[in-house]
Amino acid sequence: MFAACGCGMNELINMNSQSEKKVSWRHRLIYFIGALIILTTLFYIMVRILLPDVSYLKSTSPSTTALIEQRKSEAQEAGRVFTLKYQWVSFQIIPDLLKKTIRISEDANFYFHSGIDFEELEESLKKNIKEGGFIRGGSTITQQLAKNLFLSTEKSIWRKIEEYFIAKELESTLSKERIFHIYLNIIELGRGIFGVSAASEYYFHKPVGDLAVEEIIRLTAVIPRPLTVRPIQNSRWLFWRCRWITKKLLLYKYIDKSEHDRLLGLFSPQ
Repeated sequence: MFAACGCGMNELINMNSQSEKKVSWRHRLIYFIGALIILTTLFYIMVRILLPDVSYLKSTSPSTTALIEQRKSEAQEAGRVFTLKYQWVSFQIIPDLLKKTIRISEDANFYFHSGIDFEELEESLKKNIKEGGFIRGGSTITQQLAKNLFLSTEKSIWRKIEEYFIAKELESTLSKERIFHIYLNIIELGRGIFGVSAASEYYFHKPVGDLAVEEIIRLTAVIPRPLTVRPIQNSRWLFWRCRWITKKLLLYKYIDKSEHDRLLGLFSPQ
């Protein structure tokens, strides 16, 4: 009888112990979720507090940008003279084909996303994980604008987080046309050269509205490498990029097949 009671007591103790473990596990999970929610909320509040005010961009064109100031500092540290070429131009003066060429090359879904292209971001993450570093950016035009206006060229997780939130702020405050307009006027296109108007005057000695289609393609081609590639050069990389852009223009039916073939002939290494 006592043996039976002892077995019953052991079973009861084991059941209580298992029940306590379940309760303890549940408590830990609740604490973890609660702490995660609190930390996420605090992080979001902190980021929101640190976000720049972008509302002035509705009616005011920036006289300088974070990237321009960074390039000035880099030139000073290297003992180089920094000559700024920065010329603002209205959205209507910029050729429609130049707008289309830059958009399909840099951010084809610009008018369909709210600042972040998650499909492109996914592809970029896969590429970076495969290569073990920041190989592919996946930044939209809005993200590039956020970086150029307020951040730096540093490649880090924190900078990408800041870029994300600023891009969302830009999208919620400004129209798509205004975002694109500012981008076209501040984009880096050479050492000390910012904006499509200044670049057109410097490289091709003509107003941006007078650019020929091959000049538009050349100018667009240097966007990923503005400090190492010049649109008036005939390097293998530039020709490769120009051919890639030309094919995209045909794909989107912004040029016809005969113009496509003519341009490919111009951008073929001799």
